[in-house]
Parts: sequence; structure tokens; C-alpha cells
Amino acid sequence: MSHTEDYQDLVIVDSDFESILTNPILDIAARFWDEDRYQAFKVCYRSMREIDDLVDDRKVDGQTFSPAEQKSYTENINELIGGLVKTESGGRTLRMLLEVIQKFKIPLWPWQRLAKAMIYDIKNDGFDSFMTFRRYTEGAAISPASVFMHLCGVSQSGQEFSLPKFDICKAARPLAVFSYLVHIMRDYEKDQTRNLNYFPNDILKRHSLTAAEIQNLCMNGIVDDRVRSLFTDYKRLADYYRKRALKSVNDTIPYLKPKYQLSLNLIYSLYMQIFDKIDCANGSFSTAELNPTPAEVQKQIDFTVKNFKAV
Repeated sequence: MSHTEDYQDLVIVDSDFESILTNPILDIAARFWDEDRYQAFKVCYRSMREIDDLVDDRKVDGQTFSPAEQKSYTENINELIGGLVKTESGGRTLRMLLEVIQKFKIPLWPWQRLAKAMIYDIKNDGFDSFMTFRRYTEGAAISPASVFMHLCGVSQSGQEFSLPKFDICKAARPLAVFSYLVHIMRDYEKDQTRNLNYFPNDILKRHSLTAAEIQNLCMNGIVDDRVRSLFTDYKRLADYYRKRALKSVNDTIPYLKPKYQLSLNLIYSLYMQIFDKIDCANGSFSTAELNPTPAEVQKQIDFTVKNFKAV
């Protein structure tokens, strides 16, 4: 069969295509799914973003959480998560989420792990070590990626859905960590101006930096040898997970229908587009430099779709 005959139903049909190109990459990839799964993803992802933003938006002012705030925010998050396991009806948003979880048989642990990561954020300022950061990603990055992977992998018979035939967390983990490390480098300027730092202290120390120093350098537009060596180190880490991510994608796609195979290829491809922009020797690491333009994103999508071959 020709490319058109094989995959004509996999292209995005959207009257305002350019408007979606600034959306999260997971959202762009999910646009290739059946509509009910895409809407399910949006409900799940929105609920996770609300929990994440609850903490990030508070950190923007640069102040640490007081003991009273730690208690209040922790209780708020636990209450939100607790609503997922209660049988009584909550608000409309919670009811929509519960309906999606029940229909698609999505496990609750991604939200529970996300809550654990956000509570860590509330009680801690940064990460002492990369291993601490890596554990944090189980909730902050791997949880939403696992929901995405679950929705890729469920199979449908009539109105009923069956669980994926693979471990969604194991399948999602390498791609999620690779993506998150790329995010941190891409959003370096934006995060530092918002008092958000995701570079662990042990890695900063290895490059003769502290969290306060890296923020000061960023705010003043200074890229010295220490910053370049930090990005070189981080890109090396990202490349390690990139290789594992590619293997994980290749191991997972045989369990998926073509449009869901394509969505995983798109995630890898669009993060690789950012990864390749990171020039540790000569780059400025600015938001403008590291974010692909809408035209570049569309070109990358077109390239990935054109070269996609289902397994």
C-alpha cells in the first residue's frame, strides 16, 4: 500500500492547526488518536497540571513555604487525590475524571505518585542529589507519561476496554526521564526567572555552582564555562536516557495500533528536535534559542508522519 492509503487517517485534522503547535508535546502526539481517547487524555492531563501548577505558581514569588503553608498545601493535595478513591460524587471536574478513569480502566497510582512529588516540592527547596531528583520524576514526569502510555495501550471491544498487554510504567519511564531532562534545559531561562530550579546540588557542585549562582548568571545573561560544562553534563545524562527511550519505544510499539505507534514516534521525534538545538559549546541557552518555532514543529511533524512505518 502507498503511504496515503496506509496512514491518511492518522493526520491531524484541525481548522486552526498552528494554534496547537505551542501545546505540550504529549497533547500534540495525542491529537492523532481516536477522539474519545484524546478527550480522555485531556481530562487526565488537565487534572495533573492543576496539581502541579498549584505548587509551581506559589514558588514563583521566591519565598519558601511556611510550616502552616506546608500543612495547608499538603492537605489540599491529599484531599484532591482522596477524591479519586471515594465513591460519592464530587464536583463536575472530578466526576469527569472519575468517568474517564473508570471507562478506560486507568490505575490511580499515577495521581498518587504525582501528589507525592508535589508534596516533596512543598517541603523541600531543590534536590540534594540526582538520585533524589530521579525519584522525584516518578511522580512529576513518569506518572503523566504512564497515563499517556496506558491510553495508547488499552484495546477496545465494543464499548469495553481491556488493559494494555505491557507494563505502562516500565514502558513510559525512559522516554519520560529523557523528555524531562530536555525540558529542564529548554526551560532554563524561563524556570530561573520563575524561581524554579531543577539542577540537583551535587551536579551544580561538580561544576563549581550553587542554585543561587546559576540563577544570578541566568538573570544577567551570563554563560560562562561553568554553565557550559553543566549543560554538557546534563545533555550527556539526557543522551543516556534517550538511548533507553528509543529502545523502550521500539519494544512497546508492537503492542499498539498504528496511530498509537505514531504518537510515540512523534514524542521521541519532537523532543529530539529540541535536544539537537542544545549547543553546549556555543549556545546562549535562551528560551528563544531552544524552543522550535511553530513552523519548525510542523515541519518535524510532517517529516515524522511521512517517514512513519507501522510495525
